[in-house]
Amino acid sequence: MSAERPSWAPQHIDVDTPNAARVYDYFLGGGCNFEQDRLFAERFLEIVPNVDRSFRANRAFLRRAVQFCVDAGIRQFLDIGSGIPTVGNVHEIAQRMAPECRVVYVDNEPIAVAHSEAILADNANAAVLHADLSDPDTILDSAPVARLLDFDQPMALLMVAVLHFVPDSADPRASVARYLRPLASNSHFVVSHGSVAGMAEVPAGAERHYDDTTTPFISRTPAQVMELMAGTELVEPGLVWVPQWRPEMDQDVGEHPEQIGIMGAVGRKP
Repeated sequence: MSAERPSWAPQHIDVDTPNAARVYDYFLGGGCNFEQDRLFAERFLEIVPNVDRSFRANRAFLRRAVQFCVDAGIRQFLDIGSGIPTVGNVHEIAQRMAPECRVVYVDNEPIAVAHSEAILADNANAAVLHADLSDPDTILDSAPVARLLDFDQPMALLMVAVLHFVPDSADPRASVARYLRPLASNSHFVVSHGSVAGMAEVPAGAERHYDDTTTPFISRTPAQVMELMAGTELVEPGLVWVPQWRPEMDQDVGEHPEQIGIMGAVGRKP
């Protein structure tokens, strides 16, 4: 039986199958999720207690990485797999530091796009595109990208907590290479990626839990994530667990950052 459809949800949206973007929204305290997303999230918490900490740590990494890029002189951002808008979006962080920053968001989740459109309606320096990471030509040739981004100048390409939903069969390395190819020298590539590689013991069912969603999870090793970042030079501290990436305070790292299960890095294109 179908769950009750909220008035703001488009008719073609599947409200019965959990979706990663909406589960992420729920863990971050957002309101753009359905009953099945919430049930899925609560079951995940039973399998992996405190997994919500991982989502918050990833969001904090995004904030620090964007701030780093703005400090490095970057004024334009292409955020692919941006998710459902919640507190601390890229344009909020970047434009607070430098109002002239321009941002294009991309997501394949219609609700994420619809809510982004509403939030950005009065923001001339930000736009959203409904497209998939695995279709780089559509994204790079799109009207929002043409209007807001200048490929003759450095930009930041963001793929935060999205590549672990792209299977090897979709050839994510080729897609990433296609995005990096036209970027100007000194452009930055911000990545975070889920992995169980650092966990001493993986809770039973944790890796396969997302198989019940429209977006199955693919854990990759640090070496595999480094392959996805080929063509860039990693800035310090390299590829680390996200709490370890330029933390604001030592206590933010914790005793077992590997238990967060998400790696993060920023690469610079030579």
